[in-house]
Amino acid sequence: MTLIERLKDEQKAAMKAKDKPRLGAIRLALSAIKQREVDEKITLNDDDVLAVLTKMVKQRRDSVAQYEAAGRQDLADVEHAEISVLAEFMPQPLTEEEISTLMDEAIAATGAASMQDMGKVMGVLKPQIQGRADMGIVSKLVKTKLG
Repeated sequence: MTLIERLKDEQKAAMKAKDKPRLGAIRLALSAIKQREVDEKITLNDDDVLAVLTKMVKQRRDSVAQYEAAGRQDLADVEHAEISVLAEFMPQPLTEEEISTLMDEAIAATGAASMQDMGKVMGVLKPQIQGRADMGIVSKLVKTKLG
């Protein structure tokens, strides 16, 4: 079952259960996926859908930080709820140990020796890590390792 099919099944279940917050979050995800398909005139595979969901979670985390800084906990709670719904459709996050192992394998596979090879390493890592770890943090770790 593809990720889109799973989202649609969960949408139906949320409708039947009259779970409006969950239904809203799933509809937002399906809408973002459809928008990308229309914009790029393609059909998204699971990796592409995962990239959309990852972006949505990141946006919501940024919003939570802004809402909490502004003292709007009510709005931050709504964003937290959406994050938890979206997280259900994403793979389990990687541990630091797993990230380190994948980094070492990517560096060995590409023969990377310096910062100039960072693009090659990230090119190998991104498909393995997408949606399972913060790419910004992974990028910093790779810089540290190559630097």
